[in-house]
Amino acid sequence: MHQPSEPAILYFGTPVILVSTRNRDGDANIAPISSVFWLGWRCVIAMSPTSKTSENLLRERECVVNIPCADMVDAVDRLALTTGSDPVPENKARRGYVHHADKFALAGLTPAASETVLAPRVRECQVQLECKLVSTRRLGEGEPDMALGACVFELRVTRVWIDTAILADGQTNRVDPDKWRPLMMSFQKFYGLGPQAAPSRLASIPEHMYRGPDIDRARREPTRAD
Repeated sequence: MHQPSEPAILYFGTPVILVSTRNRDGDANIAPISSVFWLGWRCVIAMSPTSKTSENLLRERECVVNIPCADMVDAVDRLALTTGSDPVPENKARRGYVHHADKFALAGLTPAASETVLAPRVRECQVQLECKLVSTRRLGEGEPDMALGACVFELRVTRVWIDTAILADGQTNRVDPDKWRPLMMSFQKFYGLGPQAAPSRLASIPEHMYRGPDIDRARREPTRAD
């Protein structure tokens, strides 16, 4: 039986990502986020407008979306309730956030040089997506009581790095979902993916049929060494 309900949040389940950006002084920042989805080589993420990541992304217009697997949960959790902003924004201080300047060190993670952006990748993540900012908007834009509504960022992927351990056997451009176990969040708790529940008729469509123009755009993207 169903009944009307008013949960404070509707986080039914999304992947966890680590977004790395560059601070104004050139140092790196990294933040865990669980509001994310992809279509083709476009990624949409959302976060607080008072976060250091939002500040950096709006200024630098680039980032890296790193996708941790489930066995990285301890490193990810060490970043919870931390912010690169100093002083800590009031809305985050009320929820118990504290400032940490070097969040790579705090999490025990390793920065790796990117090719098309200045923000570093997270070496330990099996998937790393270099991205450029395309557009941004606020949730609840124009509604006075949503002054701190989340910022929504549309990103275009400019370089994809994938650990060979999760690639399909004998292929370089296809992830094997039976080998890939991303970290998931549901209602503020961490979970991992289980085995395939059942075959999908969608899987009969070859993946190359979804190919879009952003892949060719990424091939033309200048590297930072150019």
